[in-house]
Amino acid sequence: MSYLTRSVWVLSIISLFTDMASEMLYPVMPVYLKSIGFSIVLIGMLEGVAEATVGLSKGYFGKLSDDLGKRVPFVRVGYGLSALSKPMMAAFVYPLWIFFARTVDRLGKGIRTSARDAILSDEATKSNKAKVFGFHRSMDTLGAVLGPLFALIYLYFNPHAYKTLFLIAFLPGLLAVIASSFLKENKPKAKDKVSTNFFSFLHYWKQSSPEYRKLVTGLLLFTLFNSSDVFLLLKAKQASLNDMLIIGIYIFYNIIYALFSYPIGIIADKVGLKKMFVIGLILFAVVYLGMAVNTNIYGFLGLFFLYGIYAAATDGISKAWISNISDKKDTATAIGTYSSFQSICTMLASSFAGLIWFKFGASATFIISGSITLIVVAYFWIAIENPATDP
Repeated sequence: MSYLTRSVWVLSIISLFTDMASEMLYPVMPVYLKSIGFSIVLIGMLEGVAEATVGLSKGYFGKLSDDLGKRVPFVRVGYGLSALSKPMMAAFVYPLWIFFARTVDRLGKGIRTSARDAILSDEATKSNKAKVFGFHRSMDTLGAVLGPLFALIYLYFNPHAYKTLFLIAFLPGLLAVIASSFLKENKPKAKDKVSTNFFSFLHYWKQSSPEYRKLVTGLLLFTLFNSSDVFLLLKAKQASLNDMLIIGIYIFYNIIYALFSYPIGIIADKVGLKKMFVIGLILFAVVYLGMAVNTNIYGFLGLFFLYGIYAAATDGISKAWISNISDKKDTATAIGTYSSFQSICTMLASSFAGLIWFKFGASATFIISGSITLIVVAYFWIAIENPATDP
């Protein structure tokens, strides 16, 4: 396991602590916001602004990281801002300040993500990149298991003590910041010209290879019909599952995601990234078509089990694939540009899903997404070649 270098371990531990802090608050965030006077409309606006912030900033800071030839400062600042936002959410109760705190959290994610993924890519070769990204996703998602579990236990003994939970969430965030001090900069070559235009990363699309544009087009087409996981949980709620069961299913999904990400990364490096990614898309289609008709708790468990495997077979794999077909000096820009477009498409996907749900019902939402995903499978299989995996 020589590919699990010091930097890979440090980044994975940082992600575990950070995701633990964030996911500790995920189940209670809507309830907390409503308790301090936020309406559903304001909550929706808050999340929309947050997603737009993280989406656009990933592209800009990814390109800036490549231009400056630096990675670690972006990682440290990004994780630091996210940690700082946790106590801010507890201290501020006015909507404008809550918007500010939430934006700080998402801006932190936007600053760090592309540079972090570029470090992971630099630590790997093309033949073991899926293993590295898969291991990182496993550790990251382990935090998404531990966080909600702690929140459930804490709120069981301390009902409605939301502000204290936000303060507690600062602790794993602080551990992540401390762990980031162990990162060392392996400087890529800085570019002669540094662009300060916030949207300068968009030029990369024109400069990128046809292979990159084909891949990202397919990924974004899928993203347009891959709405928020909230809709899956709402479907379970619609089937009369109580809140504890729904949170339990969410934790179960993250456990599967965490357990399978690393093994699937190992398999993907052997059988090919394209083949594994397509298998993941097929599983997604099965889950969504199953969601359209299922009303049984055991059915939901089975579908969320498959959904966890789908996530493990696509998330880290897609970033490994992009980094394999991109020039090393442009890795952060390539991943950041894709991530920016992805965030915009995710916002649109959730809007489409909500509209279809409102007009035609839940089943139509899942049938449409599942069916179009099968078309995306055909696109990947026919139009896109396997990425090279030579060391």
